[in-house]
Amino acid sequence: MTVLLPRIISDRNHVVSGTLMVAGILLTTLAEAITGTILSLGRNNIIGDIHATPDEFAWLDVGYTTSKLIAFTTAHALSSRIEVRRLLVGASLLMGLACAVAPATTRLDLLIALRIAQGFSGGTLLVAGQTLLFIAYPRRFQPILQALFAMGAVVAPATAAPALQGWLLDIQSWSWVFFCAVPFALAGAGILMLAESPQSTGGAKRPFDWLGIVLISTAQFCFSYVLSQGSRWNWFEEPRIGWLSGLGAVAFVGFILQQAAAKDRGLLTFTCFRSQDFLFAFIVSFVAGAALFGSAYLIPAFAASVLGFTPTAAGQLLLPSGAPFIAALLVAAVLMQFRRIPPIATVPFGILMVMTAMWMLSGSTSESGTADMMSAVLLRGFGLGFLFLSITLIAFGNLGRHALASGIGIFNMGRQVGGLIGVAALQTLIDRNLVANATVLNAHISSGSLAVNERLTAVATMLSGKGLDTAAAVQGARSLLGKAVAVQSTVIAFNTAFIAVALLFVAAVPVLVAVKIALVRFNKRPPRRDS
Repeated sequence: MTVLLPRIISDRNHVVSGTLMVAGILLTTLAEAITGTILSLGRNNIIGDIHATPDEFAWLDVGYTTSKLIAFTTAHALSSRIEVRRLLVGASLLMGLACAVAPATTRLDLLIALRIAQGFSGGTLLVAGQTLLFIAYPRRFQPILQALFAMGAVVAPATAAPALQGWLLDIQSWSWVFFCAVPFALAGAGILMLAESPQSTGGAKRPFDWLGIVLISTAQFCFSYVLSQGSRWNWFEEPRIGWLSGLGAVAFVGFILQQAAAKDRGLLTFTCFRSQDFLFAFIVSFVAGAALFGSAYLIPAFAASVLGFTPTAAGQLLLPSGAPFIAALLVAAVLMQFRRIPPIATVPFGILMVMTAMWMLSGSTSESGTADMMSAVLLRGFGLGFLFLSITLIAFGNLGRHALASGIGIFNMGRQVGGLIGVAALQTLIDRNLVANATVLNAHISSGSLAVNERLTAVATMLSGKGLDTAAAVQGARSLLGKAVAVQSTVIAFNTAFIAVALLFVAAVPVLVAVKIALVRFNKRPPRRDS
């Protein structure tokens, strides 16, 4: 008994420490989810309060996105110098500080600096948190643990955060959104301080590759600006978009060549791409990122611009999908952890559900409401839950500890860039279809059309009955008809965008299957023998 007692106490302490660590990681991811999505709903409120032009405000978005991408690429180098738990605590404290200071200022330059700090700390804590789970627990526990991590890193920003932000914007102001993130960040950091550090990843301390950082940071800044602002400037019709695209491409190619020459002294470890599972999951995550971010942009935008939803209602539209999202994560985790179902088995179900949900939303009208869209929104949640856990476990299931942080950073960067491309493509598609749809509809509405004249006469008669004189009633009827055309043009544009997301998977599935078959065949190829 005296021999077993210390072991029992040690096991209990390990369980308590592990529980604290998981709870701390989840809290920090929730803080990142809140700060990462504030600009989607709070844009107009912030512009008004800080007296910024749309061009000036764009730097808040570009600064955050660029610094987050930089964090994804530097987290591996940082984790080789700083113990992962301490790195996570430091990133959480930086996040809390930046969020606490942001509401206290209306200076644009200071807000840009704070958004850069939030983006860098957010990207770092996502990579460090997921890396910590992989190095602290055996592979057999990862399905449940990664499902829990996905609830904070993927579910919260896609469902709960927009609803919370919309509610705060309606009853308070945008500053309360930042204040709301502070307790999550500080509580997560405090809990992580109480947890024990796991064993080291075993990687050697890497030299800091300053040249690599400069090259990849330049590329990430250029691409972030081009993808987030290109639609506003009609892409390459604006010279700035053209030369930034060229500069970004040159910097990216230079980074790849520099990393190949640096080998083990480079910023990233590209050995993760030697794993066919990681390579396949990386490609899938790129497509899934476009679908996740693209649909998360389309649904609230349609509700706000066409259906006239308030920020609260638009944010709450995605909130119910959190329940099936979490349910799918847990079901998939149980099947994989206890039934030993291979992660790739749920990928087709996830793709099919998301594709079907987008097809259902493509039938929306200007008279649609929450009830009409809810079945598709819920189905989207189920599909994303089955999809994201699977590709996470496929990507990192066979990676060694030395490549984990680098692989997680690259994986998240691919998903983020896929999302940027998806949103940019959908914005461009909507903008161009708005003009084209209005032109086509107006071509069928002429003063000589009997149906049009009957409609105008009926509306003018109704307006005259409400007290308007004849001239004002006729003018009002024409104005209402023009608004109806504009609304229908917008509805058709959004429906086209919804169907485009569905067609993305239709086009991607054969490519993904071909890539998987090619990777399997390449992996089975017998090694060459030296003569």
